[in-house]
Amino acid sequence: MDQILNAFPKTRKPLPSEYQEIYAEHYKQNREGDSKAAGAAQFLEGWMHRKVAHDARAGRSTLEIGAGTLNHLPYEPDSRPYDVIEPFEMLYKSSPNVALVRNFYDDIEAIPEGARYDRIISIAAFEHICDLPRVVARCGLLLSDGGRLNIGIPSEGTILWRLGYQLTTGLEFRRKYNLDYSVMMRHEHVNTAREIEYVVEHFFASIRSSVFGIARALSLYQFHRCEQPRLYRCREFLAETT
Repeated sequence: MDQILNAFPKTRKPLPSEYQEIYAEHYKQNREGDSKAAGAAQFLEGWMHRKVAHDARAGRSTLEIGAGTLNHLPYEPDSRPYDVIEPFEMLYKSSPNVALVRNFYDDIEAIPEGARYDRIISIAAFEHICDLPRVVARCGLLLSDGGRLNIGIPSEGTILWRLGYQLTTGLEFRRKYNLDYSVMMRHEHVNTAREIEYVVEHFFASIRSSVFGIARALSLYQFHRCEQPRLYRCREFLAETT
């Protein structure tokens, strides 16, 4: 395996104690848009949700990775059956969309071996996953024939993305907690947009991409539609890393 894949799995360093004390509160507020800055971010993130949902159809089985507060479901209310992976129950347990979900999983490894999905989707989650190649390889094996992986991600690692959060959520975070938001971001976003793109390109033969911005380096968000999984690479990687 090459240098980028060998960098995984990554290790997330613990947050300083003052950040740990407000972590759960801030994370939930951020996901639900419960502040002006978070609300503005949620509005802009709508681009990712719409791109991911463009091929949603009734009767197409869907798995969402990192479903959070289940805030993507309103973008495709007719998708059935709909399963999700979300390890933090506190994020979704009070959501009105819980009844729309067939199965909840804590980890992709908990999905039964014979399960298959027409679509696997993820919005603003792949940048958080320390063992991303394992997850993407499993996605390849979980897709049905002709299935696709749709992912929306922030343009982490680019100057526009950094300026974007520093001048919005970062300022609000400092006013509220008197702490540096970049510490939280470094803890949460363990993968750059380029690393994510490289990983999906390794395991999928066909990638179609678009950006919310001028180009990858000058964008806030990116979308990748991944098709034709390289099944031999998925199996080989999982066999070597198990």
